[in-house]
Amino acid sequence: MRAEYDFSKGKRGALIKQKGKTRITIYIDDEVLDEFRSRAERAGIGYQTMMNEALKTFLSTKEQPVTEAVLRQVIREELPVLPLTKRSTRPTKKRRTG
Repeated sequence: MRAEYDFSKGKRGALIKQKGKTRITIYIDDEVLDEFRSRAERAGIGYQTMMNEALKTFLSTKEQPVTEAVLRQVIREELPVLPLTKRSTRPTKKRRTG
């Protein structure tokens, strides 16, 4: 064993980089976590796997293009409701003056 080692070119982090998944720290409401744990136990899978699948499903539904039906619903929700006024369906005639 050497008396000293040179770590000047050393890098922090895992020695072997894993592909596909990253370890993170996240805060989840206790109620949400309890529900995922109980559902995962009933389904016979891990709760983290179930949470990952739920996030994937959410992301895949949000990436779809806006359809005509969704656009109409948003317009109905966002525009104010104006009272209906009586309008004639006949074209108006211009009056000549003079």
